[in-house]
Amino acid sequence: FLVPVFYLVMIYSDYIGYPFPTAPPVDPFAKIRVDDCGKTKGCFRYGKPGCNAETCDYFLSYRRIGADVEFELSADTDGWVAVGFSSDKKMGGDDVMACVHDDNGRVRIQHFYNVGQWAKEIQRNPARDEEGVFENNRVTCRFKRPVYVPREETIVDLHLSWYYLFAWGPAIQGSITRHDIDSPPVSERVVSIYKYEDIFMPSAAYQTFSSPFCLLLIVALTFYLLMGTP
Repeated sequence: FLVPVFYLVMIYSDYIGYPFPTAPPVDPFAKIRVDDCGKTKGCFRYGKPGCNAETCDYFLSYRRIGADVEFELSADTDGWVAVGFSSDKKMGGDDVMACVHDDNGRVRIQHFYNVGQWAKEIQRNPARDEEGVFENNRVTCRFKRPVYVPREETIVDLHLSWYYLFAWGPAIQGSITRHDIDSPPVSERVVSIYKYEDIFMPSAAYQTFSSPFCLLLIVALTFYLLMGTP
């Protein structure tokens, strides 16, 4: 009688002690470490005081690795999260890296160039070692790009200092749309990849209560309540 080939192969494999090869495991996305902020990497946090990469409205980190800079981005959105490198604090003429959640559940790293208030995708993408995940209604990603690049309008040299523009928003069929807030946060000063800081920027809800006027108003109301009405 004829013995099926696959059966013979199984017997032979067991006999010589070599199991069939299996597919390598898929590495899960390593969580962003915030305890390294200000030490071995620079970080920007926007949102509630004390927030981290999983709870901030927006989070970004950067660190030098050889000839590259590694970026980590995360935002409270189901669409996209991005960082722009600008010579000023305004949108327009900026090199932008965005992590976009598409309809298939993947997170892709794309390169854009801001033309006025419109982001144009650029086919030349300097990102490498890309990885991203969409979990708990957050888009999170990690990628590297070279510090030095040939002179080109749409890709800046990261060894120079730039203002960082922070933005996030919805996506439609894997295409980015307008950012979530009218005035996205911007770094207060130019950022150097050679200097690691841990910078917190309160979101609008927390900025309101930290303004001098509101503090004065709170003091006045407290005094009024303690004194009582005449």
